[in-house]
Amino acid sequence: MSRLKKTALWATALALVLKVSGFIRESIVAKEFGASSETDAYFLAFGFITLVVAMISTGFNNVFLPMYVKSRAAGKRGDQNANALLNWTMLIFVGVSLVGCFFADAFVPFIYGNMSEATSVLAVQMTQIFFAFMTMIALSGLLDSYLQSRRIFVPSQVSKLLATLMAALFALFFSDVWGIFSLVYGFIVGTVMGVVIQIAALIRSDYKWQPVFRMERDFRVAFLILIVPSLLNSVVGQVNLFVNRFFASGTGDASVTYLNNSSLIISIPNAIYATTLAAIIFTLMSEQTENVAKFRDTVFRGMEISLVTLLPIAVGLLVVGDAVVAFIYERGAFTATDTANTHLALLLYLPIIVFQGMQLILSKSMYARGKTAVVFRISVTTIAVNILLNWLLVDKYGYPALAISASVVSVYYFVVSMIVVYRDLGVAEFRRFARMSTRVVGPAVVMGFAIWGLKILTGASEWAATVQLGVLVPVGVAVYVVMVRLFYREGFTRFVGLLRRG
Repeated sequence: MSRLKKTALWATALALVLKVSGFIRESIVAKEFGASSETDAYFLAFGFITLVVAMISTGFNNVFLPMYVKSRAAGKRGDQNANALLNWTMLIFVGVSLVGCFFADAFVPFIYGNMSEATSVLAVQMTQIFFAFMTMIALSGLLDSYLQSRRIFVPSQVSKLLATLMAALFALFFSDVWGIFSLVYGFIVGTVMGVVIQIAALIRSDYKWQPVFRMERDFRVAFLILIVPSLLNSVVGQVNLFVNRFFASGTGDASVTYLNNSSLIISIPNAIYATTLAAIIFTLMSEQTENVAKFRDTVFRGMEISLVTLLPIAVGLLVVGDAVVAFIYERGAFTATDTANTHLALLLYLPIIVFQGMQLILSKSMYARGKTAVVFRISVTTIAVNILLNWLLVDKYGYPALAISASVVSVYYFVVSMIVVYRDLGVAEFRRFARMSTRVVGPAVVMGFAIWGLKILTGASEWAATVQLGVLVPVGVAVYVVMVRLFYREGFTRFVGLLRRG
């Protein structure tokens, strides 16, 4: 266990570096291109990348990992099944890549029907380039799953870091030559480099690749039964993203960029959490499905870590979110007006930080127990809720309505998932979670009022963004740590113990 926790700390550190690199990339994009039809086109095209990544990291991984772990533990031919599955999946994505390259000019305008002409031309061209390398992008996600099955988490983080970092470097050094396409080329180069590192790490483990396509019948049938609802569930989130971008593309130039930039900030805490701690928690849950007591305890610890780490971040952004946006984006072609528009969307997105993080644990617990279809039935209803809210609100309120819809959907998804999961775990476990929640909310609220009061008293709003964050963030962290220690001592002790044993 100590080795796993040490790996978690390393993976978390790399995830932080990854997000810092993401900041650098977005800062460079804002400086070079501002908020424009070019940036809108890039974010629209990149949506297809996030779709594939979600299908692999969520849809494929949530089915493959528990099955593979159980297959290996039972002494069956797990590696042969894994090889065959990898080979078939790669063949499928070769076909996806070809279709995307040749038909992008048809489906991109169809999906994003409200684009301006300038945005449409660029979005189609970038989508074609992305699909040309879609097989390599999918392979990176597949290797992540195979490495997780061996409790190897760090190489995948390095791979993600390279894709982000190379995109930033290419934008910095080649934007004068390739323009917005420098981001596309940099991302592809970084992805290829990351795949090489992941393959090397997998080879160093006990995994042996074989050019086989035959799987055991029981494994094949079980996988096919589970993968369909799991893939559909993973696509649901991306369908909601496409729905939002469809509506956003018709609300004026740069609205897609405002929403993307604000949602990027919102996604940072959950991205770090999902790729590190949640991945390890899911591995543990997959190994503990037969031990009900341990499974319940792991779910509780996951919910505890989510709330204790994510709630203060949301409260902090409520107070200093304007400085965060200005620090990351406001330079070069990205103006103060662009900062204000992005900050508005950020405020409306804040509930997602907390509820999405906890909902991730609830979904992982259902996946670990093979309840893939249940997760799909819950998540598919979010599409209807999202479309309805966007349709009712976007004409009246513009792009901010899309952030409101996303937040409402995240709360809805969390509540329904809670009902399903705790119906199985029992009322006692729900009460345990409720008691923990009340003891975490208090410290977060006190922290929020402390930094808000300090901001008002000192006139910090007039300071440079760097100075604001340098003063207010450390104060907020210190207040929160002290208050958690006072109000939730056992949770504080567990975190300190985790760090010490790591």
